[in-house]
Amino acid sequence: MPKSTTTADKPSGGLIVALDVPTIRDAERLAERLGDLRPVFKIGHQLAYTGGLALAEKLIRAGQEVFLDLKLHDIPRTVEEGVRSLAGFGATFLTVHAYPQTMRAAIAGRGESGLKLLAVTVLTSMDEEDAKAAGYAKGVATLVDERAADGDAAGIDGLVCSPMEVASLRKLVGQRRSLVVPGTRPAGAAAGDQKRVRTPAEAMRDGADYLVMGRPITGAADPVAAARAILAEMQAERT
Repeated sequence: MPKSTTTADKPSGGLIVALDVPTIRDAERLAERLGDLRPVFKIGHQLAYTGGLALAEKLIRAGQEVFLDLKLHDIPRTVEEGVRSLAGFGATFLTVHAYPQTMRAAIAGRGESGLKLLAVTVLTSMDEEDAKAAGYAKGVATLVDERAADGDAAGIDGLVCSPMEVASLRKLVGQRRSLVVPGTRPAGAAAGDQKRVRTPAEAMRDGADYLVMGRPITGAADPVAAARAILAEMQAERT
């Protein structure tokens, strides 16, 4: 499957490291260790409410790319104003949920900034039973396809999906949208709370642009060696 021509030129090599660690100092230490590899550093809910936005600004000033994984979803005006407030940070990515109103509001809020908006289709912790329990009559694959089509129509920059849906979404959106993929695990690694899981090589082979990696790197005895190994696996699928 052809890969996006935009990702190979990124200093990150397409690797997003999730700074899902207990404290800001832990995140700073990890970013310092991994900084020379130039991944995109993802700041999510665990850090965002305890100084993570200040850390994001610090990393950006140091020349690193930052992904604000805040998964915004609210009434349109609230989303629009929230994105407008975040657009000046200099972050590379921001996530919103893939609901049409939310995506349109986010696009309006980011204005002419360079912020790239990513729409989350269905969380990778959800399987068919979870979707049913949440009140969705449709299966996960159908929900992902429909939300991806809505994002494509809205003009969203990219889609967040599980590795199980990469191949079908690449066919759906072509090279128009980046595909950002959490839920990959190196062979033999524990799946944790992820339910729709494949290896980094499989996701890249199917057409992923970026892989989000957390515990396989942050929980490794040597995070730098773990990140290098994952980057090598990703690069092997591009050549």
